[in-house]
Amino acid sequence: MLQRLRRYRTESLADLRGYVRKKAPDLDVLFVPAVDLLFLLGLVEYHPKTDSFEYVGP
Repeated sequence: MLQRLRRYRTESLADLRGYVRKKAPDLDVLFVPAVDLLFLLGLVEYHPKTDSFEYVGP
């Protein structure tokens, strides 16, 4: 997930969740905790108007 965000810089919530489901369907349960961790580490920002995440890390 982080690799995809680094490549595209911004990704909608639906597209990112679809990517995770495609790669590992059984790990979809960990999607929200993973996004929360990336947010707490300051690697992503959430934009509510576009319902998307932006990679802002190093």
